[in-house]
Amino acid sequence: MRQRSAASLVLLPLMLAVPALPATAQPAQVLDLHQVMADPDWIGPPVERMWWSWDGGTAYYMAKRSGSNVRDTYAQPVTGGSARLVEGAARADLDAANPVFDATRSRMAFLRSGDVFVRDLRGGTLTQLTRTEAGESQLQWGRDGSLSWRSGNDWFRWTASTGAGQAASLKAEDAPGTAPKPDALRERQLRYIETLRVERERREELRTQGEAWRSEDPTRAPAPAYLGKDVEIQGSAMSPDGRWLLAVTQAKGAEAGQAGKMPKYVTESGYEEFEDVRTRVGRNDPAPQALWLVSIADGQVRELKTDALPGITADPLAALRKAAGKDALKGNRAVRIEGWGGDVSGGARWSDDGRALALMLHSVDNKDRWLATVDLSRAALQPVHRLTDEAWINWGFNEFGWMPDGRTLWFLSEESGWSQLYLSSGGRARALTSGRWEASQPVPTADGQGFLFLCNRARPGDYEVCHVGADDGAVRELTALDGVEDFVASPDGRQLLVRHSSSYVPPQLSVVPANGGAARQLTDTRSAAFKAYDWLQPETVQVPSKHGAGTVWGKYYGPKTMEPGRKYPVVLFVHGAGYLQNVSDRYPNYFREQMFHNMLVQQGYIVLDLDFRASEGYGRDWRTAIYRQMGHPELEDYLDGIDWIVANRQGDRDRVGIYGGSYGGFLTFMGLFREPGTFKAGAALRPVTDWSQYNHGYTANILNTPELDPEAYAKSSPMEYAEGLQDHLLIAHGMIDDNVFYKDSVMLAQRLIELRKDKWELASYPLERHGYVHADSWYDQYRRIHELFERTLKAP
Repeated sequence: MRQRSAASLVLLPLMLAVPALPATAQPAQVLDLHQVMADPDWIGPPVERMWWSWDGGTAYYMAKRSGSNVRDTYAQPVTGGSARLVEGAARADLDAANPVFDATRSRMAFLRSGDVFVRDLRGGTLTQLTRTEAGESQLQWGRDGSLSWRSGNDWFRWTASTGAGQAASLKAEDAPGTAPKPDALRERQLRYIETLRVERERREELRTQGEAWRSEDPTRAPAPAYLGKDVEIQGSAMSPDGRWLLAVTQAKGAEAGQAGKMPKYVTESGYEEFEDVRTRVGRNDPAPQALWLVSIADGQVRELKTDALPGITADPLAALRKAAGKDALKGNRAVRIEGWGGDVSGGARWSDDGRALALMLHSVDNKDRWLATVDLSRAALQPVHRLTDEAWINWGFNEFGWMPDGRTLWFLSEESGWSQLYLSSGGRARALTSGRWEASQPVPTADGQGFLFLCNRARPGDYEVCHVGADDGAVRELTALDGVEDFVASPDGRQLLVRHSSSYVPPQLSVVPANGGAARQLTDTRSAAFKAYDWLQPETVQVPSKHGAGTVWGKYYGPKTMEPGRKYPVVLFVHGAGYLQNVSDRYPNYFREQMFHNMLVQQGYIVLDLDFRASEGYGRDWRTAIYRQMGHPELEDYLDGIDWIVANRQGDRDRVGIYGGSYGGFLTFMGLFREPGTFKAGAALRPVTDWSQYNHGYTANILNTPELDPEAYAKSSPMEYAEGLQDHLLIAHGMIDDNVFYKDSVMLAQRLIELRKDKWELASYPLERHGYVHADSWYDQYRRIHELFERTLKAP
């Protein structure tokens, strides 16, 4: 790899009032793969996290240290001036991201290094409440000024007057005194041996007396709540007033299915090693969860049954189950709470007075999402809203919470076809926003009178911070930055710290008045070397669909001036993840590929990058168009892309190449195998070759399971179409990929060998996982891609 200049390694944490990069033709400097695929440190680090100081005078952010995996923290005055590196003892006075505010907004609490801190916003006094290795989580204020948090399966509560103490504890054990299962031998022994019987009675007396004394002594922590020895505790959420506890469990030892063993050949030990990796789709379903309401004062535990949830007994897979010869579903469908791990706060929300609890539940088949409140006196669910989809419920847009009145719920829903904000207060939910655009990342305003959120109203790839009032529903854009990534309001609610980006500007910080206005840019972390390039700005285009999809949005890269009469070789890029948006005004996930496209244009190619059906940002129907038929609607979109670029940009239909990684590699296979002759060459990187090898959480939503829906898996498997290969193919895969296993590419290689196919090759990268991290591997992979296109698309 060519040595980089010293200037390319300098971290520039600040440049005030940085103008947006102008639209240009193409880089005047000649690009080469060594630079394009170099360690991205040469570009300069993006701003990765951001948060406010308690007084709103300083913006903190984190950025990667050049030549290291360390992330440094910087303090940037919002009024201007240079950012400073926060290090040493100064780190002890840092505020942190994601603070929570008390009801009067006079104090904020936050977690730093796993410990709990409280900052008094009236004078700035910082108080540390915990100092442990345990790691606290789930901070919440009560309306009475108390603060509570979770540590393991224990909960703690603090007030300024009484300090902190344990408020609740959960144990996956049988309660002391629980009668053992009947056993004739044991009973006979106790009847024969009086000493054993007397000792048992005395132990029981001691236990019950101890429990009585504990309940009568206000200085003692409440007794643990016992959930039984046959469960595993998945998480919990305590009411802010310390009276109630929601517990989430699953059956102990629930069968997780057979895990894989991934070989690692290049190791520090010098020996072959093996790594345990995930199970495959359908082996097994996620374990059902049970919900329990615990009265902390007396330890009473009651199950929250799901009987009241509308549609809970319906089986959306009944027809497939019958066709597969499986028994019909009986009883309630299995459910899980939104979120994962021990932090169930993604699916449980207490009002700040502790009187109301709302839960978001998903059916394990992910066809239904329910929002319900809990009748605490009866331990019963009360349905508020049901979102159902014959395909699957989105992975995102599941945020919800309570308004300040403690009676009104707000939530996101795709029921209109687009993610929008809704309010519900005892009756039918009403839409607060509407339109053919997506609302995301909603946050109630500091005054509780409305919401801040991201919107893409102007076009799918243009993201701004928006505001809507809780009463009037009037949506207003507060920024004009085009590529907003996320935002956070200052503690007093008067300013917004906005993280935004553009095609060649990694995420940076600006400050904006909370009621809208001009943005003042605070950072520019790009290196001088990267800024010296005159990058080619992609053109956002709309490709008309001939297959009923309306418009397919894309990014086109081409020379400013086309040579009259010339036909240009075409490269089509396919983004990964399926549900991901690459055609936007933000800095792309595929920034290396974008530079590669600049280089291709310099060398006489034109490039088209599409947000095919299944991509993010285009509503529910766009996302679910691939249900039970992955690789079909998306390929139609690329065929339409070829027609468009031939008709509108002098593309040569006889010289078209395609490439992409992960989902993009899968779709490259589908293009070459199902449309032989359309693509002269393709490069499939870290590709899925058979969806039965992929994970359950992603795949079962789209294709159900191989056992229930073999037709969907056959229709969506490149292995089924491999016989169609007649064009040039490069397969490239990291050998320790724990997302899409290297085994996928090995299986396809064997299939192509058995089919006696030629013009294909497999490149393997022993030290790469799914996302490559070594510049040498990036270079080698794209050298092969470049040589493939030069050999096949440039040839006469």
